[in-house]
Amino acid sequence: MKEKGRKVIATNRKARHNYAIIDTYEAGIALVGTEVKSLREGKASLVDAFATVDNGEVWLRSLHIPEYTQGTWTNHAPRRTRKLLLHKREIDHLVGKTREGNQTLVPLSMYFSDGKVKVELALAKGKQDYDKRQDLAKRTAEREVTRELGRRVKGMR
Repeated sequence: MKEKGRKVIATNRKARHNYAIIDTYEAGIALVGTEVKSLREGKASLVDAFATVDNGEVWLRSLHIPEYTQGTWTNHAPRRTRKLLLHKREIDHLVGKTREGNQTLVPLSMYFSDGKVKVELALAKGKQDYDKRQDLAKRTAEREVTRELGRRVKGMR
């Protein structure tokens, strides 16, 4: 029986804080059997993960998928480099953008889509500290506005 829908395995919550997201891509990922079994248990960490383009191929580095608990000597290495599966024109576009300037490839989330593991990859630009503070102040102001509007609708003020 095939799964339907999208089941999130892991997200990189700090990525949207540390980077300005320019564009996103959905990529498949080449995995071995014990990695998929470990992911089905919901274990993965995208904290230090990043992607690079080498020789026309995209590689995901520093993604941590812990060893499968029931695995034997055939278990995988937790932080091995994994190949991402993208179309050739997408890879060419990424090569141009990453070589052009200070843009990087950051994984935002990892999920099952109809039984296959997918990675949401973002072309991103690093934020400076003042950009992060501005975003935080803007979010706080928006939160205050919605809170005040909610109070007025309820008749509290």
